[in-house]
Amino acid sequence: MSASGDKILYLLKTKGVQTSKALATMLDMTPMGARQHLLQLQKEKLVNPYSLAEKRGRPTQYWQLTSLALKRFPDRHEQLTLNLLNSIKMVFGQQGLDQLIAQREYQHSQSYNEQLNKHSELKQKVSALVSLRCDEGYMAEMQTVNDHEFLLIENHCPICAAATECQELCRSELQLFQRCFDKDADVKRAEHLLEGARRCVYRIKAKGSL
Repeated sequence: MSASGDKILYLLKTKGVQTSKALATMLDMTPMGARQHLLQLQKEKLVNPYSLAEKRGRPTQYWQLTSLALKRFPDRHEQLTLNLLNSIKMVFGQQGLDQLIAQREYQHSQSYNEQLNKHSELKQKVSALVSLRCDEGYMAEMQTVNDHEFLLIENHCPICAAATECQELCRSELQLFQRCFDKDADVKRAEHLLEGARRCVYRIKAKGSL
């Protein structure tokens, strides 16, 4: 696959469905060039087009990743993790699994807070968390809503298979962020991959702000 093809897959993963024109703009190439790359990716069963009716004029064609393309963004040690979770539940029961998840959450919060506490402003703390999550493979980014509210966007979930099997992990992720920002902000999940969204999004809003 060409480097441009890889970039298109990355953009469709991080930005969601796009038109060939939008991809061309982001990649600084002609719309025809972008379309040629998309057609090649379609032959490789990595992208699919679909049309969306607009209020006026002809339907607009968008491009999206296929399930085969999503497999190119690996789930870390997927089968091993699933086997371990099932074994822990069989040997120690649900309570043992809950204790393991709680300990994981605590260890992560300690590690994250070491970095977040280096900053005083909420925006800086969210930015630091984004860097940490990127290092862990979540393809994270931050969007600013206003001076007191930010979105933590995770375009990929490297523990998706485990979280699907054990949804306590997803609840723990939210609780982890709430623990990290306990004194500074309220954290709510706005979009959830396991509920059909393309990504997970967390809304982080400074305490006391309107």
